[in-house]
Amino acid sequence: MNSFRKTFLPPITDLLAFEAAARHASISRAAHELHLTQSAVSRQIRQLERQLGMALFHRVRQRIVLTDAGRVYAADVRAVLQQLSAGTQKAMAFSHAGGLLNLAVLPTLGTRWLVPRLGAFQARHPDATVNLAARSEPFDFAGTPFDAAIHFGAPTWAGAVCEFLMHEQAVAVASPAFCAAHAVQQPQDLTRVVLLQQSTRPAQWAEWFEQVGVETNVALRGPRLEHFSMIAQAAACGQGAALLPRFLIEQELADGSLVELFPDALVSSDAYYLVYPEARAQTPLVQAFRDWLVRECAETGEAP
Repeated sequence: MNSFRKTFLPPITDLLAFEAAARHASISRAAHELHLTQSAVSRQIRQLERQLGMALFHRVRQRIVLTDAGRVYAADVRAVLQQLSAGTQKAMAFSHAGGLLNLAVLPTLGTRWLVPRLGAFQARHPDATVNLAARSEPFDFAGTPFDAAIHFGAPTWAGAVCEFLMHEQAVAVASPAFCAAHAVQQPQDLTRVVLLQQSTRPAQWAEWFEQVGVETNVALRGPRLEHFSMIAQAAACGQGAALLPRFLIEQELADGSLVELFPDALVSSDAYYLVYPEARAQTPLVQAFRDWLVRECAETGEAP
């Protein structure tokens, strides 16, 4: 038996008209977006209101204002339409015989480390499609299009499998000009310069100073930037000293725009993990990507 009763499934054209009108608070703007006449949009909304048995808008002179019920319904309709659109795109992507992998990835890791290597995976799986989107924090896989995520932290993602990838070694770096201008020669010298802070890891400099045996009360001072790519750019431009994962600044270290100040690397107790829902564990493309990614991380060599 079909569990979806037609009574509760309005025509999608009516839902599209209602959602657009609700979002714009305007029939004319909705009509322009949908390439319809204003009368057509108004008619579709009236049809929807008749089916629901309630008003969705108050008409106030030349304006439309959502009723309380309309406001709730608009949010639900918008979520369903977004999910339907995402599902349609996902289904269309399966025209590729190798399948589709939607991956959430840390922004700088994705840009600087994963994307340059992804061609090797595509060469092994030419029919597969890998989509990347940036995510910095854990999330609930339910209700998202993601099949997996690359996560930094502890292996404690609810309802998901966490596969260890690698540790991270953060090294103190700065531009050559910054080092010369501030006469940075020993760890103690960093207590009197600008320290670029990673906003999601506020204790990192304090941990580094403790590791090298320097007592200071300035470890938390300095501008906070969200992504490592921002910090690397700021450091290369001489705006301060930074603690950065060595494997994310290979280019800057190679071209000399950044130099390692001291040999002491801060190894975090956290690590990088590939995370995926338990239901995806046996998916062939997830398995293939996991195996490839583990090998790539082993070659990167960020060992504790």
